[in-house]
Amino acid sequence: MIVESRTPSPLVAQSEDLASLERLGRLRTLTSRQGIDFASNDYLALSVSPRLAGAAQAALERSVPTGSGGSRLLRGNHPEHEVLETEAAQFFGSEAAIWFSTGYAANSALLSTLPQRGDCVFHDELVHASAHEGLRLSRAEARAVAHNDAQAFDDAIRGWRRAGAVGTPWIVVESLYSMDGDRAPLEELAVIAERHGAMLVVDDAHATGVFGPDGRGLAAGLEGRENVIVLHTLGKALGCEGALLTGSRMMRDHLVNRGRGFIFSTAPSPLMAAVAREALRICVDEPERRSELLALVDHAACVLEPLGVRPSGSQIVPLVIGDDTRTMEVARRVQQAGFDLRGIRPPTVPTGTSRLRITLTLNVTRVDIDALAGVLREALA
Repeated sequence: MIVESRTPSPLVAQSEDLASLERLGRLRTLTSRQGIDFASNDYLALSVSPRLAGAAQAALERSVPTGSGGSRLLRGNHPEHEVLETEAAQFFGSEAAIWFSTGYAANSALLSTLPQRGDCVFHDELVHASAHEGLRLSRAEARAVAHNDAQAFDDAIRGWRRAGAVGTPWIVVESLYSMDGDRAPLEELAVIAERHGAMLVVDDAHATGVFGPDGRGLAAGLEGRENVIVLHTLGKALGCEGALLTGSRMMRDHLVNRGRGFIFSTAPSPLMAAVAREALRICVDEPERRSELLALVDHAACVLEPLGVRPSGSQIVPLVIGDDTRTMEVARRVQQAGFDLRGIRPPTVPTGTSRLRITLTLNVTRVDIDALAGVLREALA
């Protein structure tokens, strides 16, 4: 009798990896949205804005297509793309802008393309995963720098120069960090960039729409400088989709010619470009949205601080618990009480800092915040 040997699964390593995550209590699953929103990045509640819905309907009525049909270097380039980029550059005060389908794609394309061999990218140690993806693909060296420490950036660049480096240093930070809600020392970093002939890249994703004149972000005062590039996402406070890189015409032209993530990707939806243009107009026309959100931030600080929450001064309010299992158990109890609040674990945050990431949006009220505080008090007891 012939006994057939069983061929091992080609995905055995992946299966073991998932089992390992489950043992650590870090296995992720997709869950549908339900409950009062304390989890989204829809800070200004624009995703449900009648004006954005109306902009989409108006665009459809003038025959703007839902899909682009190809790369922008082929037939995928649509007038709506170019009008959005022109209006965005004017809005943010930059020479040029270029649109990507997501912030992840924009960060990855930027950092894998613009820094050259011989350059060095000095990045905040807590910078977003999309920046790390771009750096992984880059020809430039990359060095992590202590979080929000301007002097550490200055020292790192000086040390690199003393070792004989002659390339361009790049400073890469977020303006408002997505897991802690704290701000980068942008003005100090801009001075350091000028001192060392460095490029400064600011991921303004969580500040765009919320902070700055007309919601232009925390980097608004730096826009238009030749050595500054800013990323603005449209899928958070602006309520739609995609991301814009704003900076010099040289930045845009180099990405069009060398950015593989731009060249070889199907262009974003022209319909969404029309919606994004309206979102920028809402930022100017409806400043009360920002005022209302910041009033909620102040109220939440008063209500949540007695629970051990350190106010961040922004719409991102972390409640650090530490232990992975306890964090997810508290999140489960809060969700059962009718609140959409998610637990965040490593590797998204450093080991030992698992947390509940409370986000404040115009989808909630003061009454909702008070109710959440009551549930959290019980869940943490």
